[in-house]
Amino acid sequence: MKVATFNINNINRRLPNLLRWLHQAKPDAVALQELKCTDADFPVDAIGKAGYGAVWRGQKTWNGVAILARKTDPVLIRTALPGNPDDREARYIEAAVNGIVVTSIYLPNGNPQPGPKFDTKLDWFRRLRLRAAKFIKQDIPVVLAGDYNVAPTPLDIYPTRSWDKDALIQPKSRAAFKQLVAQGWCDAIRELHPDEPMFSFWDYKRNRWARDAGLRLDHLLLSPALAPRLIKAGVDRKLRGEEGASDHAPAWVVLR
Repeated sequence: MKVATFNINNINRRLPNLLRWLHQAKPDAVALQELKCTDADFPVDAIGKAGYGAVWRGQKTWNGVAILARKTDPVLIRTALPGNPDDREARYIEAAVNGIVVTSIYLPNGNPQPGPKFDTKLDWFRRLRLRAAKFIKQDIPVVLAGDYNVAPTPLDIYPTRSWDKDALIQPKSRAAFKQLVAQGWCDAIRELHPDEPMFSFWDYKRNRWARDAGLRLDHLLLSPALAPRLIKAGVDRKLRGEEGASDHAPAWVVLR
């Protein structure tokens, strides 16, 4: 079973790229982020014609998350992260696909920091840890997939000082990610590629794709019930070089 996460950065604008990739890579489950469309504008017909069922939560202009499933319909579990009834942003969705739970996470960016946006990021992480702890306690097979907006270690960003003040690499951001993984989650890509950067994001500015000036922001964390099934993990880098590409590339795992 192949599970992927892909920050599509506007699903309608990147729909040809997405459909091409679905046809080539044939993932069984896909977590999408940054749909940047309303619920009504989600391209359900085109995705259905490509052989995928879908559940989604859209938001006009910003955010938006979805889960796709190949040759089946994902079973929707929830469309919001618990713990803050005032949180109206479409950043979390959860569904069952082929006997496992898959999330799509679009964690707040947190810039500028310090400030209220960074505080929101850390609080969102706290809520995610509470949800994740319940999965661990119940021994459920789960993939916490998504764009975490954190490069967890210095290996996860190209050599530079230009991001030093960015929320993506702050000590508190990295500590929050580390606390989550410490519950017992397996960072699948890092597990199988301990010494490679495995970047999944290259900013559009300053020629960063051509320079391979990337960051690893897109993660697939496997619960203890699922980690022993891990066979392969990677990033489909070449998608980032396509015409009209998202600034992210899909990260994926293959499970027995």
